[in-house]
Amino acid sequence: QVQLLESGGGSVQSGESLRLSCAASGSVFGIWPLRWYRQAPGKARELVAVISADGVETKYADSVKGRFTISREKDKNVVYLQMTMLKPEDTGVYYCNGPGWSTPGTYWGQGTQVTVSS
Repeated sequence: QVQLLESGGGSVQSGESLRLSCAASGSVFGIWPLRWYRQAPGKARELVAVISADGVETKYADSVKGRFTISREKDKNVVYLQMTMLKPEDTGVYYCNGPGWSTPGTYWGQGTQVTVSS
């Protein structure tokens, strides 16, 4: 059974940065494409970024391109989401998900809250 655990959320001002981490138990994590989602209050969960199993390929939502970077450290079973130039509309609960490149995977973390104030 794989477990995903997000961390790194917090409350920041507009324009600041945060780095989220998704740590996983289980050896299969290293061969999974991973996805970051977010959900704002009263809104549907939306895909933010995806990274391939080898970390070479990435995809981003248009709303975060140029500001967010997804990366992974395979030997540590960790995927990161570096968020810069944060905006109030980036506020929400951020979730790690896998495995999945084109579609969501089965496993979800519990989420970490990001709050950006203007």
